[in-house]
Amino acid sequence: MGFFQIIKRYFKMSRRRRKSELKSTLWFMPFWYIVGAVALSIFTFYLDYGVNVSLYLPAAIGFSGQTLQVLLSALVGGVLTLSAFTINSLLVALTTFSGQFSSKMLVNFVSDRATQHVLGIFNGSFIYVLLNFFYVTHEEEEYVVATPVLSILTAVVAAITFIYFINHTATWMQVHNISFNMNTKSKSVQAALEKELRPYHLEKEVDTDSLPPEEDGKVIKSLESGYLQVADFSRLVKQARKDDALLRFYVRIGEFVVEGTPLLTYWESGEPLPIDRYFKSIEVGVKQTEIQDLEYGLIKLAEVAIKALGHNDPLTVTNTIHQITDLLKSIGQSTNFSPYLFDEEQELRIILNQKDFRYYLHKGFASIREYSGQNSTVMTELITMVSLLSKTMDEEVHKDLWEFARQTILGFDKNSLYENDCLYILEQLSELANNTGYQKDYLFLLEYMLERVSSKGAFERRS
Repeated sequence: MGFFQIIKRYFKMSRRRRKSELKSTLWFMPFWYIVGAVALSIFTFYLDYGVNVSLYLPAAIGFSGQTLQVLLSALVGGVLTLSAFTINSLLVALTTFSGQFSSKMLVNFVSDRATQHVLGIFNGSFIYVLLNFFYVTHEEEEYVVATPVLSILTAVVAAITFIYFINHTATWMQVHNISFNMNTKSKSVQAALEKELRPYHLEKEVDTDSLPPEEDGKVIKSLESGYLQVADFSRLVKQARKDDALLRFYVRIGEFVVEGTPLLTYWESGEPLPIDRYFKSIEVGVKQTEIQDLEYGLIKLAEVAIKALGHNDPLTVTNTIHQITDLLKSIGQSTNFSPYLFDEEQELRIILNQKDFRYYLHKGFASIREYSGQNSTVMTELITMVSLLSKTMDEEVHKDLWEFARQTILGFDKNSLYENDCLYILEQLSELANNTGYQKDYLFLLEYMLERVSSKGAFERRS
């Protein structure tokens, strides 16, 4: 894809998606640093050759033209060497993230503000010193101050930045920071989505029987294959109000569609709807994004845990399960929102395809449970986290939490367990049963687990 095609593609995006795409690239922030470096170099030239600032400063800090040439040539090589080491460290970090954790984490590290500022500082420093090198002459009588002082300070900043970047990379690669950063990113996505939808949620019951029948509606189909990345709900509500229409979404944000897949149904009460205006508020792309997709954050965290299982890294698995638990609690609170969006006149305009907490619980934990095989340690941690969620979440989701734990126990096909493993599992399961009110079902699972304990008699005495 050529440069002009890339620029054209960015202009076609919505403002929100364009901002997200630019943040996930490595060239955008360094570009502005380079622009700043050019501006600073021009200002430095003006100080030395325009106002001749050397007349107002001590002579000891100035350089002749020939000496300055030698100095700047050394600084150019030094800054370039630091830049090369930084790029090499970046590539090592990206390779590690992709191989040991998840390829989806590359975007998180690349879009990190510290990473982008570091690359910008190195690129800007190199361009600044290089431009200064070009306009300095070899004349002995030439005496300048601003150029050598600012060039040396720039090299010092680059050296300090290199140390900071090594520390930043080493810190970012630590397991707890990786999972925490991913969790924080997903929460920010959730908060932004809640803020966008909150004005259109009303404490108002909707009689589903009064909704127009499906057969009376008209279907808007996808014009291309890909993932539903962004929907501008505010714009859609305003457009639906203007057209006096009602929209029902068939697909969710982040869901994959093929060309011709029904995206939504609309019911019009007057003139035909301007379908093109609705398409402008819905974007389909070739990849999943975290702009509005809560599920994607769960999938990324689960993939980190699955990769850690393959590398026999229990600490990473446990830490990631903890972060998923925290994210599930946050999602569980937001999924209480109604799928109905109203306009300013409290007229129903959009019906969303919204999943419940049970769906997100399955997405967060089920794949880890599947890939852990018959790992009793992972299963115990999952039951523990489900029990922890039952203490902090509403009774509406208690059934979902218990059902997930019950299926986890029943799906454990190992013929026998160590006595202590079974004890720890049943301890958390008993606590979950007390929190959710499923004590009778717990007795059935207790008998099921006892059959798998090698020293059954000793365990029954403890029970």
